[in-house]
Amino acid sequence: MKKRLLVAMIAAFASTAGWAAPKVYILQVRDSLAERHVDAVVSAGGTIRLLHAGAGLVIAGSENATFAAQVTASGLFLTANPDRLVQWTPNVHPQDFGEAAITPGDETFWNLQWAPRAIQADKAWDEGCTGKGVRVAILDGGLYDSHIDLTDNIDRDASRSFISGYSYNQDVGTFWHGTHVAGIVAAEDNGIGTIGIAPEATLIGVKVLHGGSGPFEAIISGILYAATPEALGGAGADIINMSLGAVFPRNDPDARGLVAALNRAVNFADRHGVLVISAAGNDSLDLDHSRNLIAAPAQSGSGIAVSATGPVGFAVGYPDGATNFSRPASYTNYGTSAILVAAPGGDFALEGDAVCSIPRLPSGNVTAACWVFDMVMSTARGSPSSTASYAWAAGTSMAAPAASGVAALIKGANPGISLGALKGRLAQSADDLGNVGSDPYYGRGFVNAQRACLGR
Repeated sequence: MKKRLLVAMIAAFASTAGWAAPKVYILQVRDSLAERHVDAVVSAGGTIRLLHAGAGLVIAGSENATFAAQVTASGLFLTANPDRLVQWTPNVHPQDFGEAAITPGDETFWNLQWAPRAIQADKAWDEGCTGKGVRVAILDGGLYDSHIDLTDNIDRDASRSFISGYSYNQDVGTFWHGTHVAGIVAAEDNGIGTIGIAPEATLIGVKVLHGGSGPFEAIISGILYAATPEALGGAGADIINMSLGAVFPRNDPDARGLVAALNRAVNFADRHGVLVISAAGNDSLDLDHSRNLIAAPAQSGSGIAVSATGPVGFAVGYPDGATNFSRPASYTNYGTSAILVAAPGGDFALEGDAVCSIPRLPSGNVTAACWVFDMVMSTARGSPSSTASYAWAAGTSMAAPAASGVAALIKGANPGISLGALKGRLAQSADDLGNVGSDPYYGRGFVNAQRACLGR
């Protein structure tokens, strides 16, 4: 049971991890950004790290202990809050499945991938929807660009790191949360390993976390970069996936100011036609009645949040195991005010440690504890020499990229679709489960890739 508790922790969003060194401040401009704002920052002893007129944000560094008070006294800024280092995803390893088990097949682990079939992704592919031409930015930790299931789908030139001292292709351990998320969106259809929901979409690695933690500065900068067209020096993404989150007290003025600045970045992306999709969070929190708590970026700006579902007992008696793939996951946050759609995130709620086996392709079996198969398998970093490692994990971190993949299928089939229409089709094509209309767990419904592809 100790191992199960370790895996279960992957599905628990951490709250704030403490303060970063109080030398970086995030400022919200009161009116349109102008030279006078720069002058006010400099006069208060600050140096400019980022100016963004579109979002109305300034990020500054300062050694002056009274910098925030002085710069807000100018009357030009609504807030000036010291940045905070946050553990946005748990630094915990899920169940690993190494490359020694890989044999070329179509795809090696297709029988284990209940999630794409649960949302009819295979039927969408049959209709010609693959996400080709769509650019999805993965704002997360390291994206391992040598992985055999990802390498051909990554835009290395556009990928960036906003964590000082590390490239987008670096992280810690052998899991690499961002790599797992990326594979759910767009693992290649190459006859090896796994396949993503949108197997021909382009992935852009935007590193904003290291070991699961990062400052607001990195996440805000990453959103603004991803949402800026390539011609202007940005990533030119169509979709931003943020499988990250934390819970903050609304009555903490600094946390409130930082979350408000994050909202501005998300809204900038939205105004420029970029869909921001975030994990709802894994605290079993009712976001309709969270009172003094706010989950960010799940409840940030004009982005959308995705809740998680997962079966209990998929591998038990395979191929006649459980098919309750749209069952709300045991850990997912929920609330009609926050959730737009639900998607497969996996679960670990099956009791006991009985062992199950599922055939891999073209031969052999994958054997593990039965409850493990209820999680989501995707790409992982593996050992230093590995280019084909995989792992299971569960969480809304896994549900968000499934929804991002479906959004990529829609966009790929309809290149000129507006952001509003894209959001609308994602919601309208979902299977209306739970309460008719909007439901606390499902939002507008459980994503359906085939219906999304066909527009009905």
